[in-house]
Amino acid sequence: MISAGLEQTGHFFIKMINEQKIVIGAATDGACSGNPGPGGWGALIRFQDGSVEEFGGFEPQTTNNRMELLAALKVLKRLRDLPRLENITIRTDSKYLIDGLNTWIKGWKKKGWKTAAGKTVLNQDLWKALDTSRIEGVELEYVKGHSGDSDNDRVDKIAVSFSRKLGNN
Repeated sequence: MISAGLEQTGHFFIKMINEQKIVIGAATDGACSGNPGPGGWGALIRFQDGSVEEFGGFEPQTTNNRMELLAALKVLKRLRDLPRLENITIRTDSKYLIDGLNTWIKGWKKKGWKTAAGKTVLNQDLWKALDTSRIEGVELEYVKGHSGDSDNDRVDKIAVSFSRKLGNN
């Protein structure tokens, strides 16, 4: 995307051009050594120019499900600040994330954050944050884990590395 503006300098105008990379897709994953235990999350964002931004994080005591949700939340927050194609997908191997955000959350909200069985919804803090962080035109897409999908394999490696406190390898 090219945005242009004019800046006045004395009696001259200088045209400033700022080229920003355009997002074409993203991927997320979570990992946990023990469940609960030390956990990590990994994410990547793909740009139209072929470049990739990778990031992740660590939690000392967590669950795999929390790391899956946190990875998606971090990507959504990052995407909010970036120019992107009209419709993009965040690829994930977490059916928990996809089903929760696309289906279950509607019922949870109607039932005061209770499950169909009447139990309190786990990870409410992250579900609520994900719900308020939704971006129109950004959808979740399921990819089978450990199936040779290069983006899923990469975010898995990032998440596992962070769960082992090895950082982004």
